[in-house]
Amino acid sequence: MSALVTVIVPGFDVEEYAAEALDSLRAQTLPHWRAILVDDGSADGTGRVFDDAARRDDRFRVVRHGRRRGLGAARNTALDLVDTRYVGFLDGDDVMTPAALATLVGSLEASGSDLVVGAYVRLRPEGAQYLPGPVQPWVSASTDPRRMGVDLDAHPEVTANVVAWSKVSRTEFWREHGLRFPEAALYEDQAIAQRMYTAARAFDVVPDVVVQWRVRADGSSITQREADPRVLRACLAAMRDGLDVLAAHGAARRARAAQILRMDVPRLAALPLADDDRALLAAFAAHVAAL
Repeated sequence: MSALVTVIVPGFDVEEYAAEALDSLRAQTLPHWRAILVDDGSADGTGRVFDDAARRDDRFRVVRHGRRRGLGAARNTALDLVDTRYVGFLDGDDVMTPAALATLVGSLEASGSDLVVGAYVRLRPEGAQYLPGPVQPWVSASTDPRRMGVDLDAHPEVTANVVAWSKVSRTEFWREHGLRFPEAALYEDQAIAQRMYTAARAFDVVPDVVVQWRVRADGSSITQREADPRVLRACLAAMRDGLDVLAAHGAARRARAAQILRMDVPRLAALPLADDDRALLAAFAAHVAAL
């Protein structure tokens, strides 16, 4: 049987984690997949890990950027090469659970929806290993209980699920709506997730955990550096952009705004922010509260 789904795996300096990510693809109970591995100008051995995987398993294809162009550009490069019915994502430092593709692709095959959204957990460092945590409340609200063939007005809480790698969608859906990730931007998946929800004729949600999202022990992930003024501003801009996408969907916009005020604003306010950044956060919170 030919491949049903392509998984796009971007990586920049993820040599330490990439083998585990690729092993999680090889462990999928659905074997009918391909993966496009995009080495985004890594300075470490990420490219060697990708090349080794491709030598051992012809379902892997390696693409290289000569210089670092960012996560959005890496995903877009691979999107142009996808020729399977479905497409999904896995970051090069995360782990896909064994039944993830079977669950997500199976849902779309049964429903005919444009995309399906699954649950995820954080993979946190515990001593010398990483251990998965529980499904967080906002993730559960977006994916539990299972729903098939719904739209944004019927399930506005899905808007809390803003990561690219919790989803599988029809490849034609991306092309029909001209969907692309923003490039040269941090938090590149927030607005595109909301565009997907607003554009979809119908989508499915499943409560199954499909990805374990790594919280790096060295604190090098973008979401672990939000006290940095540049990162904080990018985070606020991405949330604002996502809310703007939802402007024509009142219930969904209100649900997303409530989630931001309940979860994101307090989390960011607890960081050691400079006075100017704290004022910026307060102004953002006031804007969101007024929606």
